[in-house]
Amino acid sequence: MRVLPVLLVATTLLSGCATPAPDGPPTGGDGNDCAVIAAIAREHYRFNDTDNRPLPIRFEGDYNPRCDWSRHGLAFEAYDPDRPGDPRERVRWVSFARPVYDGRGAVVETGIMHGPLAGMGYECRVISGFAGWTVPEGSCRNTWVS
Repeated sequence: MRVLPVLLVATTLLSGCATPAPDGPPTGGDGNDCAVIAAIAREHYRFNDTDNRPLPIRFEGDYNPRCDWSRHGLAFEAYDPDRPGDPRERVRWVSFARPVYDGRGAVVETGIMHGPLAGMGYECRVISGFAGWTVPEGSCRNTWVS
């Protein structure tokens, strides 16, 4: 008789693990994409909402995750290549490709443009632990420079 209540509790607890991520349905990876990208934005690029605001964000190819950036302490705006105003401002962005997950965490191709001929690309290794997703010191390597 005690087996049935224990099974019901176990089933309820396990079903909670299969719920979709609060950032919306995953668009690749395992639903951690927004947290992985946010870790790179905060720890590698040092973006925050006070003295180093994020540049407009863009994604590579058909990848376009739906993220609640405020949940991650960020305030990204979408990149608009046709934005009116100073053309140099249209060359300012940060980009992210779809994270690739493996047994050690995730790898993400990312890049940043501060203006014409002023940008760099990186490949960043991100790991998951008790503090959530983090970018260990020295885990982003340069892949391109403009």
